[in-house]
Amino acid sequence: MPQQKRYNRKIEDIGNILALEHVNLRVSDQALATTFYVSGLGLTRDPYVDFGTFNVWINAGAQQFHLPTGKPQVLRGEIGLRVPDLDQLTQRLNRLASRLNDTEFKASLDKESLLVTCPWGNQIRCFSAGEPGLAIPYIELLVEKSKLAGIARFYETVFSVPVKLTDNRLEITVGVGQALRFKAARKIPDYDGHHIAIYTPDFSSPYNLIRSQGQITEESNQHQYRFLNIFDPLTGEVLYELEHEVRALSHPMFNRALLNRNANQTFNQYRKGQDAFYPG
Repeated sequence: MPQQKRYNRKIEDIGNILALEHVNLRVSDQALATTFYVSGLGLTRDPYVDFGTFNVWINAGAQQFHLPTGKPQVLRGEIGLRVPDLDQLTQRLNRLASRLNDTEFKASLDKESLLVTCPWGNQIRCFSAGEPGLAIPYIELLVEKSKLAGIARFYETVFSVPVKLTDNRLEITVGVGQALRFKAARKIPDYDGHHIAIYTPDFSSPYNLIRSQGQITEESNQHQYRFLNIFDPLTGEVLYELEHEVRALSHPMFNRALLNRNANQTFNQYRKGQDAFYPG
């Protein structure tokens, strides 16, 4: 018999975090947020949920930015954003630059990405390589180097996910094509309350482990809970603050179809039937 090809099946494992659904960051001005995230980044305001002046949900493929009104929050690190066309993004931001004066906005282009700072200081690294063409593929957080191993143990033990730990970096697998990253840094900004939302197929096991350490901060409803502290499962030491909104697959919003627009569609160059953008 001919020898069969052997495959590394391990690299297909995704563990118990199926998806990162949204990043929640307060902003002080909804009009300015719309200018930056919709007109600038080319993303889409959710037309159905939290539609008002107190909050804005911004669709980015199958993920979202949630931007409620309040004291601005800044993620300690950067958010990855895969976009359909980096050149078109650069042109849109250049056209809007004068409207973003007197804010933290700036953009710097390198060979593979455009690092954009939002009006409140959040760093969003935009790139156009690979599928699905529009997505939030990762969040990268700054942390003390000494905490990386403990954070790796937390996600391995509590969420049963594959992790990759090197000297200065940690990457946690999130479903297919997404990751939570932690990067060693000397100076870590203070935590200001921003949060992320994740979906877990095994909903109760992480809950029981986190609850046993007294770290559940919100019993939201039957389908959702929250915790704030990432802790070392060996010692119970709190290592990092990042609120996680943890959702079951029975959550009503799981796998909700999000409307995304084709940001290259303009009044002067309108093409019928080209209004929507379909990730992937």
